[in-house]
Amino acid sequence: MLSEQEILRYVARQPRHTAGFRQMIHDLVLKGRERRDLEPLLKAMTRKHKLVAIGKERWGLPTTASSQNLVTGRLRMHRDGYGFVTPEKDTLPARAVGKLSGDIFIPPPEIANAMHGDRVLVELGQLKSDGRAEGRIVRVTEREQETVVGTFHYGGRHNYVTPMDSNIAMEIVIPPGMEYPAVPGAGDEEDESEDFDDAPAPRSAKAASVTPHRVLGEEAKRGPWDDLDNVVVEVEIIQWPSATQSPRGRVVEIIGYEDDFGVDVEIVIRKHHIPHTFPAEVLEQAQEISGVIPERETAHRKDFRGLPIVTIDGETARDFDDAVLVHRLENGNYELHVHIADVAHYVDDGSAIDREARKRGTSVYFPDRAVPMLPLELSTDICSLRPDVERLVLSCVMEIDPRGDLVSYELSEGVIKSARRMTYTAVNAILEGDPAIREQYAGLTGNFELMNELSQILNRKRVRRGSIDFDLPEAVIEFDQMGLMQGVSRSERNQAHRLIEEFMLAANETVAGHLERRGVASLYRIHEKPDPKKIFEFENIAASFGYSLGVGALPVKRVQPRADKRSHRGTGRSAPMIELPEEIHITPRMYQKLVQKITGTPEERILSYLMLRSLKQARYSERTKATSRWPRLRTRISPRPSGVILI
Repeated sequence: MLSEQEILRYVARQPRHTAGFRQMIHDLVLKGRERRDLEPLLKAMTRKHKLVAIGKERWGLPTTASSQNLVTGRLRMHRDGYGFVTPEKDTLPARAVGKLSGDIFIPPPEIANAMHGDRVLVELGQLKSDGRAEGRIVRVTEREQETVVGTFHYGGRHNYVTPMDSNIAMEIVIPPGMEYPAVPGAGDEEDESEDFDDAPAPRSAKAASVTPHRVLGEEAKRGPWDDLDNVVVEVEIIQWPSATQSPRGRVVEIIGYEDDFGVDVEIVIRKHHIPHTFPAEVLEQAQEISGVIPERETAHRKDFRGLPIVTIDGETARDFDDAVLVHRLENGNYELHVHIADVAHYVDDGSAIDREARKRGTSVYFPDRAVPMLPLELSTDICSLRPDVERLVLSCVMEIDPRGDLVSYELSEGVIKSARRMTYTAVNAILEGDPAIREQYAGLTGNFELMNELSQILNRKRVRRGSIDFDLPEAVIEFDQMGLMQGVSRSERNQAHRLIEEFMLAANETVAGHLERRGVASLYRIHEKPDPKKIFEFENIAASFGYSLGVGALPVKRVQPRADKRSHRGTGRSAPMIELPEEIHITPRMYQKLVQKITGTPEERILSYLMLRSLKQARYSERTKATSRWPRLRTRISPRPSGVILI
């Protein structure tokens, strides 16, 4: 099978380090599947910035584009017709490295057939003294806007759609016969992925009532649509714009009037190109998976089916992907069980489901619904740890002493049968001594009290380590039975939320340590030391409330910007000085102490948000070792209503 390394070695051997598509097929003697896979492979390498699309069906190394004064970047359009390209630093020509300041300005005549969001190849113009530059788009290397959401209008000369994204200033012309989605089965058949042939398929008003890809249910559908004026539609671009012609498209889905129930979320999903339809191959594969666990599978797994393991989630949760248990050992230590649904058992590497899941990356949650990463057959059924049903899991069983230190652990494949489906509200009521709830769950009450005991021990250990716990409130949008919004309330983060957070953090750290000690390649979510400028700005604001991080006198350097020096030459006046903070000694414990000071005060919320903003965003890295202790901090931002924890 052809690999990326072979392609890179081949291109590197060519004159000017460029090669054409047909040239590669001939020289590499590609046939059959390798020939079919070449174009997708080249596009994937272009997205990863390993190659640059230089001309039509021609690719080169990134250094090649740089030597030819070409830059690759993402185009952001302005409603007035001009745009800016954010350059990818590894494609900058030598003359622009360290000199180009900001984005590259693209005048309207030089936009060519590019649209907002496209990845483009730009010919860099002359650099100005202040580091700014103009450019000309040579070609589009990757299209962002294959479909556009907008409002349909009937016109005199032609029908058109006005995009809802203000960055797409061009109207999209809808040719006659393309105002309605194609009727499945009429002419060329329409498949589940909504691929269309170049020739228009027969269309009619009757087809407009077919909207099979709703995230919401039947209540969001309307039709048939005999009149499309002012109706929101999704349009597929079939002809890209030019200097003299607007883009042309065809309607692939009728969404509804903008103020109709449920349409707002449908618009957001399509506007941001969130994958919301599963290809037929994925659905067929999911439906073929059996939820019955054969004995040969349970035979080699650790059997936890006889234990009172429970799931704890919100009242509206539909999928339950983690389950927990705590019991006390004879030596006085605690045994913590964390069981996670074993999705990998059902999703083979490279399968249709796996490819679609990689494409999505995660489920996307809205106030009243979600766009799942996996088909519902898996996410809400076979891989959901429902009560009284056998489910396959990956298990982390930890022995923890009364100080919260990990004594030993075991990672294994397991099988469980959840005893109860618990909610945060019910567990918290048990911990607060509600007699009716405690009687209802009498057989499990002791276990929940033990969970609470262990979670507080783990929390105290994190505090000793300098953990920062921002208990920031989250807004909860409330809906009535018809799905109409009733109001917005503050989410409650109770002790049940905290104990689940502590248990998940413990399991995450145990697994991360296991991988690190064995030298297994993995990705870590890390935080680096805060930027001195952000700390300087926060300290100034905190001082107005009478608080400080305790960093002492802030070292400041006074400098004159070069641009200001040039602008003041010959005026007889000196350029203004600006103050730049230098390296500041800061530790997580300083943040922790300030969080404790402001807890319960009127200014707690605003200062907590400002403190969080002064920290660097988490990033993913394959390394955890560093000179300072900040990069060793890992973040967990819980999808459940909770705070943000830095550990």
